[in-house]
Amino acid sequence: MSLKWRDAEDLGIALSERYPDVDPLTVRFTDLHKWVTELPDFTDDPKTSNESTLEKIQMAWLDEYRNR
Repeated sequence: MSLKWRDAEDLGIALSERYPDVDPLTVRFTDLHKWVTELPDFTDDPKTSNESTLEKIQMAWLDEYRNR
């Protein structure tokens, strides 16, 4: 499965699985960007993200974190 910036829900799930004990609200966007681009299935251009995209991913991850 190939993950791209637009796949906020899937990226949130992947981050939740990779960092299960991390509260997404404590993660800086610079770290979030790095962690997303380091996911094994991430194939998008790292330079094409923006704050809005990272916020959507963070909120999707937060939903996963809270629903455990």
